[in-house]
Amino acid sequence: ALRLEVLASDALPKRGPGRQDNGNLHLSEFEARVLVAGSTNAAKLKIKRATADFNQDGWTIQHALDGNEKTAWGIYPRVGESHLAVFEFESPVKLAAGAKLVVALKQLHGGGHLIGHFRLSVTDSPDANAEAVPPLVSAGLKLSREQRTAEQRLAIAAHALRQHAQAELAKLPAPASVFAVKSGLEPKPVHLLKRGDIAKPGQLVEPGALSAIADLPARFALTDPKREALRRVALADWLADPRNPLTWRSAANRVWHYHFGRGLCDTPSDFGRMGSTPSHPELLDWLACELRDNGGGLKHLHRLIVTSATYRQSSVEGRGLRAFDSRPSTLDPENKLLWRMNRSRLDAESFRDAVLAVSGRLDLTLGGPGTQHFKLSKGPQATPRVDYTPFDWDAPGAGRRSIYRVVWRGIADPFMEALDFPDAALLQPTRSFSASALQALALFNNDFVLRHSEHFAARVDKLGNDTPSRVRAMVQLAYQRTATEEEVSAMSAYAEQHGLPALGRVLFNSNEFLFIN
Repeated sequence: ALRLEVLASDALPKRGPGRQDNGNLHLSEFEARVLVAGSTNAAKLKIKRATADFNQDGWTIQHALDGNEKTAWGIYPRVGESHLAVFEFESPVKLAAGAKLVVALKQLHGGGHLIGHFRLSVTDSPDANAEAVPPLVSAGLKLSREQRTAEQRLAIAAHALRQHAQAELAKLPAPASVFAVKSGLEPKPVHLLKRGDIAKPGQLVEPGALSAIADLPARFALTDPKREALRRVALADWLADPRNPLTWRSAANRVWHYHFGRGLCDTPSDFGRMGSTPSHPELLDWLACELRDNGGGLKHLHRLIVTSATYRQSSVEGRGLRAFDSRPSTLDPENKLLWRMNRSRLDAESFRDAVLAVSGRLDLTLGGPGTQHFKLSKGPQATPRVDYTPFDWDAPGAGRRSIYRVVWRGIADPFMEALDFPDAALLQPTRSFSASALQALALFNNDFVLRHSEHFAARVDKLGNDTPSRVRAMVQLAYQRTATEEEVSAMSAYAEQHGLPALGRVLFNSNEFLFIN
């Protein structure tokens, strides 16, 4: 590569580096040739790239290589200071004995736009370019260490560190290719297919939504139908429109489903013909209006539901029933009319968090990266091997809430899977709950339960002076109620024989801990 420096000087107008009154210059064309000894014809060298530390708007260093004498490289308004340009040759230049390197600086824009003082230098560095050395670094390198300012020393150190980092990055292997998609420049036309045959396109279909909503137009009014983003915005506006009952009814039904285990419409992903009829249609409409009229705030809807008399019912049959409700289990065995509260079991995440909370190990830290409860190793193919067995439950981050668990799609945690944790590789509108011997075995023997039973025992060991007082503390923490004397007697005898960790494991496996009445 060859470097051209145009130098500022007090002898030039505005200190140059050009001879024009404003200090500017115009380099029309740059050429380099090799003149072999004894020959009059110099071979022109091909230049693959040119860079400069500064380019005037519309007058870049590329104009010095375009073969057009009407264009040029300029440096205005950065006059009064030195500038440089680097020209990289297409192939290494080797000069034989007696050969000369001839450089031509063509300046064809009058007698003013000329270079005042310049300097040429060459290098064999493979990554030479003018942009590699910032002006502050370049100025500092021209001075001795004692003459450099603190700003120059800092800039030189940062530049050296950056170069070192880039060199280390260059040593890394090439990154793997990934498949990615993006929106097309223009949406493809969509036609109504006759009898579903793609070979028989019918009329053109315009962007729109369902025509079944009477208060909303079925066709989107787009200023530019060819813009994909406007189509998505129009669909989002249609979904969130206050006049659209589908969105608000569906959202309200799902919130109800999360609290009662079943929605007012027990097919939350299907409100159409294939879905079931709501058990309380007027209530569903009222909840949808409450959600809509309060700006879509879920807290308001949660508060309405959990403070209602329906939600606060007991799940025990016969408790709190009115005189005329003598045979509710016969008339409504599935409890669709909600004559009692549905008894629900803690889901996998809630059970895990409850165990952490009772044992005193729950980490309530908000945000941050997720926690891997498994060990990763190289698999036989692209998918790595995921092993949940050797995880240390005393490791940092092991006590974080389940919302921060890293879920590996396709390779589920066996313990969470036994508790009906959904398959992350599938889309499921509702969770399924089962009762199996495998769940009892997992709850009684899994390392997570065993280790936190020990932490539970260590926690209550500090809360009591004898076994009965520790048993009362364990029941209070696990069940959030006072233990009866019969329970204290039986549990104390069990703890004396098997230890407090074993009693903690029994409490974690009890129905009162697992189920919400």
